[in-house]
Amino acid sequence: MQKLIVLQSLWAMERRQTDGLERSLEKNVEMIIEARYDGVSTDWRDRDRSKRIAAMLKPHGMVAEGQCFPQTIDDLKPVLEIATETGLHHLDIQPDVRPRTVAECVPLIEGWMRLAEEVDFPVYIETHRDRMTTDLYFVLDLLDRFPDLKLLADLSHFLVGREFADPVSAENHAYIHRVLDNSWALHGRVASREQVQIEISFPHHRKWLDLFLGWWDYGMRSWRRRSADNAELSFVCELGPQPYAIAGPDGNDLSDRWSDALMMREEVTALWDRIMRETA
Repeated sequence: MQKLIVLQSLWAMERRQTDGLERSLEKNVEMIIEARYDGVSTDWRDRDRSKRIAAMLKPHGMVAEGQCFPQTIDDLKPVLEIATETGLHHLDIQPDVRPRTVAECVPLIEGWMRLAEEVDFPVYIETHRDRMTTDLYFVLDLLDRFPDLKLLADLSHFLVGREFADPVSAENHAYIHRVLDNSWALHGRVASREQVQIEISFPHHRKWLDLFLGWWDYGMRSWRRRSADNAELSFVCELGPQPYAIAGPDGNDLSDRWSDALMMREEVTALWDRIMRETA
């Protein structure tokens, strides 16, 4: 049976509050384990750190989404080596280049895709600002050139980047749906037209949460049609620290991001359960 797995971002565990207190890596992973997440998402470029995290997760049957930020084809090779050594659910590429044309992207994407064929875990390219995938229209052009390109969708960047009119038009919904039809994993952050990350626990932000739940609903259904019967869809709660999180006049977050992430997990899990019932 197809399964949803919900991961928590280790980057999102950074506090960055005015008291200056930060938890250790071990404490953050311990919190995630105790909260019964299915795994973590984190930078996977440091071999020793990745081994430490993998060792903490393995006894609990938890998995990791690794992240990397290659600027060249060869930049991906050491990350794939680390991931092969430690085990990884999938690898998330944020392509740290900003080509002006699709033609400039072709050799990089083709090179990364060739390397991805050599490992036994999936490799996805994330939609993200200040990366190759910063612009929605440019990503659509990339999909024209690479119809089978496997994306990881963080849709918050497209909403704030394009500043969609409210309500979102049918045309813009269709653009997002096309991205989701090529997406094999999801990152969970809710944006508004003006902010890339808003507090989902605030009642007046509910309409934006509902917008994203609608997109994730489409993405989950699309993924189910394309995926094997025993496949796992990864959803990462990625409510980042400041400056992603909005601070009040005291310099601290306006909401408890840990609680908000648990709320997001509950909403997404309920959405998945409803889809499974409707499509059984």
